[in-house]
Amino acid sequence: MVAPDSHCSVQAVVLVGGEGTRLRPLTLETPKPMVPIMNVPFLERTLRRLKEAGIDDVILPAGYLPEAITSYFGDGKWLGLRIRYVIEDVPLGTAGALKNVEQYIDGPFLVLNGDVLTALDLRAMLDYHRAKGGIATMHLIRVDDPSPFGVAVHDANGRIERFVEKPKREDAPSNEINAGTYILEREILDLIPPGRAVSIERETFPALIASGRGLYAYTTADYWIDLGRPEAYLDAHRHIFEGAMPLGPAPEVDGPGRESVPAAAVRPPVFIGRDCRIAPDAIVGPYTVLGDGCEIQSGATVADSLLWDGVVVEAGAELNWTIVASRARIGAGAHVGRGAVIGHDARIGPGTIVAANARIAAERPEATDQTV
Repeated sequence: MVAPDSHCSVQAVVLVGGEGTRLRPLTLETPKPMVPIMNVPFLERTLRRLKEAGIDDVILPAGYLPEAITSYFGDGKWLGLRIRYVIEDVPLGTAGALKNVEQYIDGPFLVLNGDVLTALDLRAMLDYHRAKGGIATMHLIRVDDPSPFGVAVHDANGRIERFVEKPKREDAPSNEINAGTYILEREILDLIPPGRAVSIERETFPALIASGRGLYAYTTADYWIDLGRPEAYLDAHRHIFEGAMPLGPAPEVDGPGRESVPAAAVRPPVFIGRDCRIAPDAIVGPYTVLGDGCEIQSGATVADSLLWDGVVVEAGAELNWTIVASRARIGAGAHVGRGAVIGHDARIGPGTIVAANARIAAERPEATDQTV
């Protein structure tokens, strides 16, 4: 184990500028990094991981709904961090975002993708990077099907030789994919042109390989998931409940409001936020998260679902494998189909049947007694 302060000179850049289009309507009001994981913003969990790894200087290049991020975290002191923000007027891509914060970078730095939930040991990766002595280290994981991802090919010493973007499964040269965490030396910023969008995966890293400078692979079997799709967001919570993804030094399972909930209504595992009101004859769980201030009325069933703060599920309504954003209301006797995503402040009328995989935002007129 390394000394607690051995990595304190390393900075971190967390890429939080994306619009999260695949998660809509959840991200119409909430930027993707602020989407909750067990009722805590995902970005907060990432920042706490950095603090645990001895990194307390963080830069956030933000672009989409930045006020939600800046107002929540402020200067970061309450987390024991120094947080600085650089707001992008236009999207700059992964490398362009790094070039845009160049003035704040004074040495080696970590780059974390704001989409990724992982149990990666950041301290161990930093030690590996220093041992290799290269200009960059990329975290890789092995997957059964690499075709949706960028595949890295490296030699026996871990030096990356080339990339193949989204190969056919049968043609993939490797099953090791780019997992979205990098350690970079400051000089890599010299390879990034200013003032335009630049992809680190498609431009900077191939240029680095061509230049002959060392780009190394750090391959692990840690838990890893891209949270960018609703089904992955649901899967991640199931994995947390099952223990495959530890959240950190104080993981929550039952939640702060669990003790006030009628025991007969709970089918564990569940996470219950503060100030929830659950009828004794309702059913909540399994694999269900209720944010703060939710209300589940008589005879309602909420299973395998994620409810954000202030959601009301009226009497007799049924939700299964569903995501419901803050302040939405599900009418009495409504049935919400598997995989549906309900946006902030949306109203589902009494008796409504919401089709599987539907996406419903608040601006949609309320549907009553129909299938949507």
